[in-house]
This record gives sequence, structure tokens and C-alpha cells, in this order.
Amino acid sequence: MFQPHSFLWHYLWVAPNVLLAVLALSLWRRGLYGEFRSFVVYAWFRFLQWAILYPIDLIPSIDAKNYWRVLWVSLLIEALIVFVLISEFFAEVFGSYPAVAKFGKYLIRGAGALLVTIATVVAAYAPIDNTYWLIPACHILQEALSVVSCGLISLLLLSAAYFRLTWKHGAFGIALGMGISASVHLATWAVMANGGLADKRHLLDMTNMATNHACVLIWFYYLLVPQRVSTKSAVPLPEHNLELWNRELERLLQQ
Repeated sequence: MFQPHSFLWHYLWVAPNVLLAVLALSLWRRGLYGEFRSFVVYAWFRFLQWAILYPIDLIPSIDAKNYWRVLWVSLLIEALIVFVLISEFFAEVFGSYPAVAKFGKYLIRGAGALLVTIATVVAAYAPIDNTYWLIPACHILQEALSVVSCGLISLLLLSAAYFRLTWKHGAFGIALGMGISASVHLATWAVMANGGLADKRHLLDMTNMATNHACVLIWFYYLLVPQRVSTKSAVPLPEHNLELWNRELERLLQQ
């Protein structure tokens, strides 16, 4: 049941990606594409990535090297899309402070481009035992993306909580799902790196796949289920609020 290419393995690879396509289509039909444009692009890309990689993995006549080539290219594209998506979260949460939002948005996108560049260079020149460099290169890029994504989303969630900034229901759900996925991926990677379950690595892979499925369901809930309207009394911002930061950044950007 838990072996590679078992029924559960196929289900956990197929279902989340098909559901992402259904979710993207549902958002478009409900007229929400404009509000969640970056996420819809991400969802369709994930579906396209699966639609290409899945048959490559299953068809025996296709060389395994082609699978890793396609995965490598798709991971580079995915990394760029993810950082654009996270930068949109930042711009939305700090939207009341235009200078802070603009600065953070460009900083995150620049970090994403830098990550992709560094991962490419490190993967190409790192001393690795595997004769086919794309395999460890893909792993390096996946882990780097998980580390940075988890860190940025955690920072964003903590900053929003500290400064008492409001999230849109859907944006919070997307960030929550991505944060959970990245965190679990890092946890399983840490187990692998320390030699845990060395002979049962497929169990860790399936843990990541199951987490991905759960995150897709989280996105369905936050994006398609209507939000309850609640009234809350205004709460004063902390003493060191963002107004001062915003004014100083505006002054620096105008120089």
C-alpha cells in the first residue's frame, strides 16, 4: 500500500494536481481570477508540471534522464512563480503602507531570482557522488525553495500578527497551505539528511505528497467557502508602528 507505484502513491500524485486545476477553473468561473491571478497561474502550472512528469515516470521507453531534465526546468519556473506569489502576499498585507509594500515586494522577487541563480550555480559545481548531476541539483533547489519559502511566509505571518494587520480570507489560506507544505518538506528532508528511514525513503516522499493533498483541500476551503463576516473593535497598533517606517522608505525611494 505504501510502496512506490501503489494505488495510494498514484492517488497522492494525481488527485492534488487535478484538484488544483479544478480549483483554478472554479476561481475563473466565479470571477475571482483577477483577485488571485498569481495563485491561478501557480495552480495551472502545477497541473501542467504533473501532466508532463507523470507519464514520463510511467512510460518505460522514456529515459529516466528526461524526467530529471524536465523536473529541473519546471522547478526553476516554479521557484519564480512562488516568489511572485509570496511578494503579492506581502504587498497585500502591507497595502496600507505603500512604500513598505513596494520595497518588500521587489525585495522578495529579487531574492527569488537570486535563489534560482545560486541554486543553478551550486548544483552545477558542487562536489557530488552521483554521475548525473541533475538528480542532486533538483534536490538542492527543492530544499532551498522550501527553506526560503518557509522563512518568508513565517516572517509574513508573524509580522502581520505583531502589527495587527488584516489578511484577506483567501490570501491567508493560500499562505497557510504553502507554509505547511514547506515546513513538512523541510522536516522530512531533515530526517533524510540524518539517515533516518534510509531504507524507507518512499514513506517520507508519500508524507510530502499527502501533505500537499491536505494543503490543496485547505485552499479549496479558504478560496471557495464564503467568509463569515465578523465585527471587531479597533485595536491600537504597537508603539513602534509602520507609519514611521513607511515615511522613511518613501523618503529614501524618492531620493
